[in-house]
Amino acid sequence: MWDVILDTLVDSARLIPFLFLTYLAMEYLEHKTADRAKNLVQKGGRLGPLFGGVLGAVPQCGFSAAAAGLYAGRVITLGTLIAVFLSTSDEMLPILISEADRFGIAPILKILAVKAVIGIVAGFLIDMVIRPKKAEHDHIHEMCEHDHCHCDEGGGILKSAVVHTIKIMLFILLVSFLLNIVLHFWGEDVLKGLLLNKPVIGELLAGLVGLIPNCASSVVITRLYLEGAMSFAACMTGLLAGAGVGILVLFRANKSKKENAGIVLLLYGIGVAAGLLMELTGFSIV
Repeated sequence: MWDVILDTLVDSARLIPFLFLTYLAMEYLEHKTADRAKNLVQKGGRLGPLFGGVLGAVPQCGFSAAAAGLYAGRVITLGTLIAVFLSTSDEMLPILISEADRFGIAPILKILAVKAVIGIVAGFLIDMVIRPKKAEHDHIHEMCEHDHCHCDEGGGILKSAVVHTIKIMLFILLVSFLLNIVLHFWGEDVLKGLLLNKPVIGELLAGLVGLIPNCASSVVITRLYLEGAMSFAACMTGLLAGAGVGILVLFRANKSKKENAGIVLLLYGIGVAAGLLMELTGFSIV
């Protein structure tokens, strides 16, 4: 057991510098471009899903939450909201970058591109079918970082980067410890035989994990994929369905709980359908 603990601590500790530098860059990007990104999405009109899909893939803290607030005020369409939700990367990007020495940067860019394309296509199709609703109020109260990022608590981007790094490292330590226990006592075959590595079942379960409105979901999904406990198709299903804290903000800002539930089901359905298609075609990025 001591060997398992030591391996977990050593493997996780080497990720800290990469995670911190990535979050520092993300926080800087957030402070420099967040308002412009939201304005582009807000003024996108019929091209909203295009802007939403592209900008959602950019690593910005709380962008999905901002999109949920804009949708609650009917400033953006449902298609644009879904495009942002599907393309947003949440905590996936920092973890993949910290492990880039294992498989390179190209696969990371491909994952972001696939998520953005799926979000854009789904967004345009939704807007073709569902007519946008009229604005319900004049002032949009965007609930963003207060639910998730600590970005406005003072201390600047350095403090936010440190908070993010510590929080995500705790999740990584927990997931890595559990995976190392499985590897130590039962072997790699057991890990690869988990339900999340099974066709169809893996996608259905991964989509449910992705819907958890917390950064922990994307941490778990990404780590399971990197350790071989989840197929690429299941991983993409979970990452597509994972909108981070955006779902929480949607339920807080949008009055219709029935509509919110429908949006969650739509997000889950698109994620699972895309994952099953990847499973059927054998699509992968590595």
